[in-house]
Amino acid sequence: MFRKVLIATDISKASDAILTCGSILKNLGTEEIILFYALGVRHIDALKYIIREKVEPALLRQMKVLEQYGLNVKLEIAPGIPSEEINNFAEKNDISLIIIGTHGESLAQHILFRFGGVTSEILHSHKKPLLIVRTVVTELNGEKCVESSCEDLFKKILFPTDFSETAYRAFTYLKKVVERAAKKITLMHVQDKTKIDKYLKSKLDEFNRIDTERLEMMRTALLEQGATDVQIKISYGVPTKEILEESKNDYSLIIMGSQGRGFIKEIFIGSVSHNITRNANISVLLIPAIR
Repeated sequence: MFRKVLIATDISKASDAILTCGSILKNLGTEEIILFYALGVRHIDALKYIIREKVEPALLRQMKVLEQYGLNVKLEIAPGIPSEEINNFAEKNDISLIIIGTHGESLAQHILFRFGGVTSEILHSHKKPLLIVRTVVTELNGEKCVESSCEDLFKKILFPTDFSETAYRAFTYLKKVVERAAKKITLMHVQDKTKIDKYLKSKLDEFNRIDTERLEMMRTALLEQGATDVQIKISYGVPTKEILEESKNDYSLIIMGSQGRGFIKEIFIGSVSHNITRNANISVLLIPAIR
């Protein structure tokens, strides 16, 4: 499923924490890890070599951590801007999954990368599945510690769907995750009150019946893949708000499509998935639309 994985690093404590994701990647069929670092100084050759010399020892140390999980790891140091370099490399090298870490309570509060909005930029432009790992900063004996949720990443998954083509594509990934790791899943659909209230409120019962049948079919498919606990939830309200509220119920990961219905409109106003990723307190795996 995720044969070739790119893990983006800035050699901080937060990026050290996401290396623990190596513990789960073998179960997902990963054969090769690219540990990726971007210097951010493409057009300043002298500075580029100085920075590379300074960061390489830390990157080699991170490589050894990943190799302890029995993974084949390669180091890639790129000269340019991180978001551009990551997306370009992923596209040209058949990367199956990009992993990036954030810390703080939400992406809106803190970005892992020192260059500012790297994670946000990748979020808006990624063409490969993107796992944004939420890390937590704690303090122990006056020293800051960073922990990731990787080891329990598949403990309980929330899968929001709008039944779009991209959501169904994300569901194919969910089935593979269930086959290899996850057993507890909640399938969720939100009836969007902003679209229904004005003209379609009388049809809400019919919408609920149809969408419940769709979710039941998905539930059956997951049980056949090996899931043991699949719950169905249909709510009524604003999708972003409803999904974020549900995600507080002891979930470890949200899996969803990163564009749904109305792709062109979402370029201008931002999709539900982007808002979820910015504000959720847990990790998010985004499966992009085929463009």
